[in-house]
Amino acid sequence: MDDTSRRPHVDQELFARFKKCAVEVLSVDESAVVPEAKFGDDLDADSLDLVELVMALEEEFGVEVPEEDLDGVETVGQAFDLVVGKL
Repeated sequence: MDDTSRRPHVDQELFARFKKCAVEVLSVDESAVVPEAKFGDDLDADSLDLVELVMALEEEFGVEVPEEDLDGVETVGQAFDLVVGKL
């Protein structure tokens, strides 16, 4: 399925699954996990937290995200787009 065939409710469902993983792994409030939230500044997550989150997301979504793909990922939205792009 390409981006043009996805519907908004599908993205909402995917983001809800993404958010659930982020809340569990990062121990943050659900309301803090928004696309513009920065992992370091807003969610107090370090690089190890991000790796743990990616591992949980890989399991949740059945994808593989190479570590080098994380370079430059600073926000929840960027991480979400990265994972969804692997589907």
